[in-house]
Amino acid sequence: MNNKLIETITHGLEPIALIIRAGYDEPGIKFFTPGSFSQQVAYMKHPQGHRISPHVHNMITRQVLYTQEVLIIRKGKIRVNLYDSNKTPIGHRILVTGDLILLCGGGHSFEMLEETSMIEVKQGPFTGDGDKSRFEED
Repeated sequence: MNNKLIETITHGLEPIALIIRAGYDEPGIKFFTPGSFSQQVAYMKHPQGHRISPHVHNMITRQVLYTQEVLIIRKGKIRVNLYDSNKTPIGHRILVTGDLILLCGGGHSFEMLEETSMIEVKQGPFTGDGDKSRFEED
């Protein structure tokens, strides 16, 4: 695995983000998140003819204490500013077409460096303004 294509960002012991760059391409199934995360992120690459057997997911009660979100950059370029849980800036990353980021802790903001389209995936149900606390950037 090319470590430049996978980046885990932590601040002390606090997980902040996971980035999977567009160029990542390994065979098989690779989960990048620990089983304790409320969002599970994996990459799958299978040869032609490979089958995944039919299945349904069982109803399971889960408790989610913190919203994690995944962004997939479909087209464009963005700057992601990262903060720890105390709202202190800890750095930034540039994401481009095909990159994926799991925002798993702390805080974040975004700046579109080019016209950008992206997909966001996070837990529901959405609670409106109660789902996040906004703060000013330094």
